[in-house]
Amino acid sequence: MEEGFKELISKYQGSQSLPRQFYTSETVYKMDIQHYWNHSWIWVGHINQIPNVGDFFVFDYGYESVIIARDKNDSVNAFLNVCRHRGSRVCIEKSGNTRLFVCPYHAWTYELNGSLRAAREMEENFNTAEYSLKKVNLRIFHGLIFICVADNPPNIDEGLLQLEPLVEPFEFENLKIVHSANYPVAANWKLALENYMECYHCAPAHLEYSRSHSLKDPSSANIELKNCMLKKSMDVGLSGEELHINLLESNNVEMDFYFSRYPLFQGYKTGSKSGEKLAPLLGRLKDFDGGTSDIQIGILNNFLSYSDHVIGYRFIPRSLQITDIEVIWMVREDAEEGKDYNLEDLTWLWHCTSQDDERIIALNQKGVNSNHYVPGPLSNMEWGIKAFHAGYLKQLEEKTNINS
Repeated sequence: MEEGFKELISKYQGSQSLPRQFYTSETVYKMDIQHYWNHSWIWVGHINQIPNVGDFFVFDYGYESVIIARDKNDSVNAFLNVCRHRGSRVCIEKSGNTRLFVCPYHAWTYELNGSLRAAREMEENFNTAEYSLKKVNLRIFHGLIFICVADNPPNIDEGLLQLEPLVEPFEFENLKIVHSANYPVAANWKLALENYMECYHCAPAHLEYSRSHSLKDPSSANIELKNCMLKKSMDVGLSGEELHINLLESNNVEMDFYFSRYPLFQGYKTGSKSGEKLAPLLGRLKDFDGGTSDIQIGILNNFLSYSDHVIGYRFIPRSLQITDIEVIWMVREDAEEGKDYNLEDLTWLWHCTSQDDERIIALNQKGVNSNHYVPGPLSNMEWGIKAFHAGYLKQLEEKTNINS
């Protein structure tokens, strides 16, 4: 186990924020990427981004870069963006369409499925079949593309099977990405993720959000409003069930999954400034039920599904204290901008909310950087952070023990 990590873990007190080094240590950051991110499933995009043979996009996090491409057999593949010759990045464009991937350093040439096609001036017995780009595990769930670079990834399939009937009415596979925005924040990725995992801060920090959204916490929700919404949810074609799978409590699932539909305040059909609809209804929904769904597929992959659009949230580590908050807006693939939705109206709420988050998370990091920072107690509304800490520490302990 990495030197000093056992001692650092021993400093952690349950139901408190993490010790300072978890947010300030370069050694811990490297462990995060190696043992947590590299062994987690990560949502990288939507199938609608690569509809044609030769279409590709690249997803980067930490030290890693992954190419997702549609090959000549119309299959979607993922592989590390690392040349098998001397390690150069192969694909330097973020997205596009190509016949082949050619390394810009020495021109090793790869097929769309990652296999090596040609390498100049090699020995006669050189076998190209031994030098394909390293394949990355890939799952497509209702059009959402997930990857994991680990040789033995956690079991995602059992959780997806349980989530299936809850998301099926939205028909995520028939969505398209209409906008994405990046909000760089000067903070460790865990502080950015923890901020999303609780709504204790929502009322004081998010004025626009608080106009339409409840506090997303069972103990503070208006039970009468929720019961009314759930009845309408079932009337419009949505399930009233909830899903909460915690990897610490289940023997069959190696990831956290969460699904809960909660009511917006009265007068709001969706997450809009006016309360009125923003885009055509998703999937097979018959009407607006006045709610939105929190969906989590593993701690790192968060979605908010209104009746007419879906928000995807990612918190991508770039360095020890630089994180990209990436927000992705999706609507029905047949919706037309200017006719069926207005992009400024569609993005208003979560643009405002993410700008707030940039500010408060950066302030959080500045305080944690102080030598006088001491972990404080978490509130009952910060139960999501407690669940994240438990799974995160468990995974790091297991992986560092294996590699010690």
